[in-house]
Order: sequence, then structure tokens, then C-alpha cells
Amino acid sequence: MSNQAARAELGGFLRMRREAVDRAEHDLPPIRGRQNGLRREEVAFLSAISVTWYTWLEQGRDINPSRQVLDAIGETLRLSPADQTYLLSLAGFSPGGAQLMPDTGEPPDHLLRLLEAFGRSPAFAIDLDWEITAWNRAYAALYPRVRTVAREDRNLLWLVFTDPSIRQLMPDWDVESRRFVSEYRMQNGARLGEPAVVELLDRLRADSQEFDRVWNDHTIEGFQTRIRRFAHEALGDIELEYHRLAPADLPDLNIVVYTPATAEADRQLDRIRGG
Repeated sequence: MSNQAARAELGGFLRMRREAVDRAEHDLPPIRGRQNGLRREEVAFLSAISVTWYTWLEQGRDINPSRQVLDAIGETLRLSPADQTYLLSLAGFSPGGAQLMPDTGEPPDHLLRLLEAFGRSPAFAIDLDWEITAWNRAYAALYPRVRTVAREDRNLLWLVFTDPSIRQLMPDWDVESRRFVSEYRMQNGARLGEPAVVELLDRLRADSQEFDRVWNDHTIEGFQTRIRRFAHEALGDIELEYHRLAPADLPDLNIVVYTPATAEADRQLDRIRGG
């Protein structure tokens, strides 16, 4: 591993997961009355690696662990499939990830037409850094500020933590904001040393104590289609199911689409269209 930020993230991630392991799962007695947490030497022994090697991993040393070693550590720490994927990505193993494309500037016309084709379903496109690059009229009706926010601030993660109108729009903001952080970390963990990512995280940690606190939890979560509640000024409460799609010719972009989750939401979207 050569990315210093990724090495530091990997070390912090391993430490947090090590401290959360239930010792009973490995038939180990409590430590000073605590049931959770493994010692470094215990992780090394259970993973069949040296204590020094594991310690270097947690310290963010520039070493190159094999996938076999990381799989063994993941088993010892009882990592979930998403956690293990994240661990591998931090170490430079990218399972099936698309190659990065050069910056194409403005969104292509065919992307704008695609977004509008979703009609009354709010939809927008985000790039690897989570900048909102394009949206349709229905999304602008759901979240009007997207039209006026400065381009340098038109980042989904930034807006979630700094725009008060989003807190008002999402009644479950406390849960949803943590989920955004976990998904961002999962997607971009291996890019933590890149300038655009460093700049965004530095700004967020300086401007939002809530983000700083959540970021330090080192939680990760892969994207899953879910139902999200909105409290819209004109429509009242509305439940929408959100999906994420990846255009084959634009692998650096994701399209997020909100579809009605209930019959009532279906009727409400008829009124929001083109707002």
C-alpha cells in the first residue's frame, strides 16, 4: 500500500473492529470484566500472522499484506461481507471496480435527457466525489435549493450536513445522515488521499461537529435500495423508494432515482412533477 491516507484509514478501521469483537466467539475469557475487544497478539495468533506484522497494519506502516492475510484477519474480526470488501479496497484490492474516467466537465446531453425521462420521479446524478452533476425537474421540486446552491457546495455529503433545509426535508435525518457517511466511506475509502476527497472531508470536519463525530466511528455500509421519508413543504409526508443506477458509458457517475413507495406517494408525485 502506498496511499498514506488509505493506510491510516485501514489501521483505524482494524482497531475499531478489533475492539468490538465479542471474545466469547473465540472462546476467550473477558479482559478486566469486559467481554468485547481482542488484544493485538490475539488477533495475530488467531489469524496465523506475526504480532509485528499485524501491529504494523494498525499503525499504518507501508507494507503489502496479501489477500490471504486480509481474509484471515477479516475472519478473526468477524467482519461482514461489506466490511471485508472495504478492508480489501483500502489495501488496494478493488473487486470489479470501474476504472476512473477523466473529468468530462458539463454533463452530456444524453444524461440530461435520461434524467428527464424519469418524469415525475425525482432523479439526479452524482460523480465519484458525490458532486451532484445533473438533476431533473422533479428532483428540483423535491429539493428546490439544488438549483441555487453554489457549484462548489453542490456535494451530496456536504449538503446533508450543512444545509438546514435538508434536515427539515428528512424527518429521519439522524439515521439517514449516518447512512450517507457509511456509504460514502465504503465507496471512497481507497481514495482518501486524493485531493478532492481530502478537501471535502477537511471542510466537513471543520464545519460540522456531527460529521466529525460520525466519521470517527469508522462505520461502512454498502448501498441498498430503501424507503426514505420526506416532509415536503407542499406535499406533507411522502415515502419514496430510492435506487442507484450506473450508466454503462459513464462508470464514474451514479443516477439516484426516487420512486413512489405507496399508493399515496404515487398520487403525490403527480402533483410534484415539474415543480
